[in-house]
Amino acid sequence: MLRFRHALVALLLGCVCFGSVGLRQSAAADAKKPNIILIMTDDQGYAPVGRHGHPWLKTPNLDTLYDTSTRFTRFLVSPTCSPTRSAIMTGRHPMRNGITHTILERERMTLNATILPQVLHEAGYKSGIFGKWHLGDEEPYQPHKRGFDEAFIHGAGGIGQAYDCSCADAPNNKYFNPTIRHNGSFVKTEGFCTDIFFTAALGWIKEQNEANQPFFAYITTNAPHGPFIAPEKNAKRFTDLGFTPEQAGFYGMIENIDENMGLLLAKMEEWDLFENTMLIFMSDNGMTGGGSGRMGKQMGTLPDGTPMYPYNADMRGQKGSPDEGGVRVPFFVRWDGHFESGRDIDYIAAHIDILPTLAELTGAGMPENQVEGRSLLPLLKNAKADWDDRFLFTHVGRWKTG
Repeated sequence: MLRFRHALVALLLGCVCFGSVGLRQSAAADAKKPNIILIMTDDQGYAPVGRHGHPWLKTPNLDTLYDTSTRFTRFLVSPTCSPTRSAIMTGRHPMRNGITHTILERERMTLNATILPQVLHEAGYKSGIFGKWHLGDEEPYQPHKRGFDEAFIHGAGGIGQAYDCSCADAPNNKYFNPTIRHNGSFVKTEGFCTDIFFTAALGWIKEQNEANQPFFAYITTNAPHGPFIAPEKNAKRFTDLGFTPEQAGFYGMIENIDENMGLLLAKMEEWDLFENTMLIFMSDNGMTGGGSGRMGKQMGTLPDGTPMYPYNADMRGQKGSPDEGGVRVPFFVRWDGHFESGRDIDYIAAHIDILPTLAELTGAGMPENQVEGRSLLPLLKNAKADWDDRFLFTHVGRWKTG
């Protein structure tokens, strides 16, 4: 169980008021609105999942989710995190959200956008975010000011990150026992960050379920983003096989994420959520080139003598690259009784499609003159649905004009 100790620093909480925000209404949803749980890992990418052919990484719970989900095999995001996160929140390409970087105030999502929790609020939903926000650290940009009823986050782009600007986390923050910003006030926590975020999310989900309140839970781990630090029990398997501490931290964090996914799946079963909850798993961009190892260079040796090399599913590029390895991520969607288990969808889909998909799912309206994505529900419901060809755009780099 989490134990919070209020820090000396506290922020004044403001009221969030929502008007009609110019939404155009879609078709009415079912009488009992489905819940939504969206899990997004940081810098994991497509390859580090057992079912994606990884030769030695163990992800039994993600493999179970893979087996019971409809999977988009070509789901595309941005090469880095803030751009992807803004596209999910707005349903449009990152440049239109004012996002051109991940630091130096270039990660702040425009305040003129109507974002996903505000859209779902119109349909009667409560929304909670647990983990990484990375769309502005100043007060007006905070998630509890922008539609989230529950916000339990770290600052900046990672725990402990600080820059000579307003983009910063709590000073000297660490992956273990981090200080977390909870609805605007800083609280001290105990434990490893990923465990803390999942535990907080599960507590909130339990409360919403018991109140028969439709909810959107957005669980956004900062793992396996660097610095590459994992609980000892997760890292030890890899150090024993000859990995560097950074490599053991990266892959240990992924196996820790998998353990938390197992806890989530078990609680969903216990609370009878599977038939009325859409569960989505994805990553924000390609696999990091840091702790994941250097392509072609041996990392360690399995007990049977088999050499271990980095695995990127035969893709070119990693995080920060517009190549496939930088922008292709897992996208598993499970909703028992509604979407077919074990089916692959090979059409191209993208981060900008999440908002229109969830708006149609919940019967919410969509912001006028904003959304560039399209709903994925036709493909999720019908393997033979028509899906027109489309153009998607990826931006990387910060180029000078002229």
